[in-house]
Amino acid sequence: MPEVVPINTAHRNPAHTRLLDALAAEDSSTRLKAALAAGTRPDPGFADALVARCAVEPDFFVRDMLTWALTRLPAELTVPGLCAELRSERAQARSQALHTLSKIGDGSAWPAITRSLLRDADDEVARSAWRAAVVLVPAGEREALAAELAAQFGRGDRAVRLSLSRALVALGDVIEPSLRKGFESGDPVVRAHARATERLLRDPDAAFEPDVDEANRIVALGPERAGGAAC
Repeated sequence: MPEVVPINTAHRNPAHTRLLDALAAEDSSTRLKAALAAGTRPDPGFADALVARCAVEPDFFVRDMLTWALTRLPAELTVPGLCAELRSERAQARSQALHTLSKIGDGSAWPAITRSLLRDADDEVARSAWRAAVVLVPAGEREALAAELAAQFGRGDRAVRLSLSRALVALGDVIEPSLRKGFESGDPVVRAHARATERLLRDPDAAFEPDVDEANRIVALGPERAGGAAC
């Protein structure tokens, strides 16, 4: 059963009441239609309720529609509430707020993209933070962001590593000093991830897996045995 989010009922007209109640309905299709309606007819009075619902909505498609509805409202009404969600103890609240901020693209949210979010222990939150960061970062801070992201080379599974590489590639050539540092790492997984990222920078259609797979093989066998197996 969907989690109930308390909503301020003051100054609600019957149409508002029906829509906001529908956002918390048990049936996901009802919630999806409500989110679509909120975006189709943007109303500043829905902003707080939409942000709150993002934190607990269990259905991916409904969450995506909630994000779309929020992008239809003025940024000055949505960005402060979304930034507040970044301090939530609930991982989904942080992740969805980051995703929505990346879609809104308002640079005023940049100071809220903290190092702790970029290194969040929850992979989905971290991935959302990486994507938001590369959209919101000011031009003068792109190289520093690249260094922060590259410090996580080797993190997670293939999906996480690919997300990190794509975020770095989105920053462009400013990532090259960070790539070179990765090439020099004593960790073969870090080196492989840096090489795979470089390949994506040069050719976005290049395969991502081979270098990372080889690094995992080296870690499993040990450098000496892996070298012998390659002969």
